[in-house]
Amino acid sequence: MAGGGRVRFNVGGQAFETTTTTLANAGRDSMLGALLDSSWNVSSSSPGGGGGGVAEYFIDRNPACFAVLLDLLRTGSLHVPPHLPEKLLYREALYYGLLDHVRAARWGAFDGDRLRLAASVPGRAPGDGTAIRAAPDGGCCVAHGGAVRVYNWMLDERRPVSLDHSQVNDAAYLDAATLLVAARERLGKRDDGGMAAFSAATGELRHRFRVSHGAQAKSFTAGALAFDHGSSIFASCKGRLNEYGIGVWDRATGEQADFFYEPPGCAMGDADKLQWLDATNALMVATLFPKADNCFIGLLDFRAKEVAWSWSDAGAAASLDDKRVLHAIAMEDERSVCVINQYDDLGFLDLRSGAGSVRWSSRSKLMNRKVPGEESCYPKLATHGGQLFSSMNDSISVFSGPEHVLTSTLRRSHGGAICDFSIGGDRLFALHNEENVFDVWETPPPPII
Repeated sequence: MAGGGRVRFNVGGQAFETTTTTLANAGRDSMLGALLDSSWNVSSSSPGGGGGGVAEYFIDRNPACFAVLLDLLRTGSLHVPPHLPEKLLYREALYYGLLDHVRAARWGAFDGDRLRLAASVPGRAPGDGTAIRAAPDGGCCVAHGGAVRVYNWMLDERRPVSLDHSQVNDAAYLDAATLLVAARERLGKRDDGGMAAFSAATGELRHRFRVSHGAQAKSFTAGALAFDHGSSIFASCKGRLNEYGIGVWDRATGEQADFFYEPPGCAMGDADKLQWLDATNALMVATLFPKADNCFIGLLDFRAKEVAWSWSDAGAAASLDDKRVLHAIAMEDERSVCVINQYDDLGFLDLRSGAGSVRWSSRSKLMNRKVPGEESCYPKLATHGGQLFSSMNDSISVFSGPEHVLTSTLRRSHGGAICDFSIGGDRLFALHNEENVFDVWETPPPPII
C-alpha cells in the first residue's frame, strides 16, 4: 500500500476514511497496522477495480467503537462518549490489537503527586484481606483467606485461585501471566501449604515448589515472597522440624536451588518482608512485630553464605514508649532501609555502616488521622520512582526528595483503614479493612498539545 495514501473502511455499515500515516500509528503488530504490509493478504476493493483507487475494507464490527479507536490513532488522545460502555470499547480494542494504545491513553506514567482515584472495587467478603498485589500489566490480585481473587487491568474478575482452605500468606506476580502463592501448611495434611505457581488468567495450577532437607522432600509453610530480575525465586520457609530459613528456587525449572538456614539470633522463617537488592546483590529479610517479639532485619549474601548486614532490637531497653518496627523497605538507592513504627513515625537504618540505631523522624505524627472507634491496621511502606509511600489508617502519604518531605496524601471517604497497598503497572492499589474494598489510583495522561 502506497505511503500517505487514503484508505476507506466500511465498519458495520458505516463508512470511514483515513490515511496510511494514521494506520501506521497502530503498529505492525495490530490488525490495522498490518494493512500496510503488502505481504498481508486481505481482500480489499477499489473503485473501478483498478490500481490507483482508494483501497476499501469491510469489517463486521461495532462502528461507534471503531470511531473512537480511529480518533485515538489520529490524535493520541482517548475520548469515550458517555453512551459507549468502556468494556465494549476494550473488547473491540482487543480485536484490533489496540489494547496497549488504549491502556497508554487511559492513564499516564506513575507519579505519586498526581494520582487520582479512578475506581473502587467492592470485595466479596468483609474484612480479613491478607494482601493486595499489583500486576505488571495494571491488574491486581487480592489474597483473602484460602483464595486469591484475580483482576485484569480492566478490573474484570477472573477465575480465583483456590487453595482448599489453606491460609494464603502472600502472593506475587512472577510476570503478568503467572501468579505465585505462598500458603500455610495444615497439620495432618500431606502435600499441603508451601508455594505454587498458578495461571493468572485461569487460576489453574502450573507448578508446585518443593523443599528438600537431607535429600528428602519436606512439607513446609511459605511466608513472604520475592524474586530477583534474573533466575531466582525466594520464600521464607518454616518446616515441621525447625527447618527455618529462606528457600531459593530456579525460575526456569521450578527446582530448589538453595536453602539458607537461619543462624542463631536471625529470625528468617517467619519473615514478613523479602526484597531483592540489585546493586547490592543481596536479599533483605525482615521479621517484624507482632509476628516476632524482637525485630530482625538482615541482608543475605548467598554467594558467601553469610548475613552481610543485620539489625535487631533484641536487648534494647523496653519502655512504655518503646517504638516497635512494623514494616520495612529498602530504599531505591540501596543505601538505607526505611522502617515505620506503631506511632506512624518513619525511621532509617544506614546500610553502609555497621548495624546502628534507627534514626527516627516524628513528623509523620502530624498526619495521624485515626478515627475514634475505627479498627486500625498496621502501616505499610513502598517505594516507586524515587518517592516513598506510607499507609496510615485510612490514607496513604507520599514523601518526595532526599529529605522525604510530605508532598501528597491519598484518601477516600469510606472503607475503613488501609491494611495493604501495592504499586505496579502504573497504578496504586489500596486494600481497605472493613469492607474489603480496594481502590485504584491512576495518574492522568499528559495533555495533548
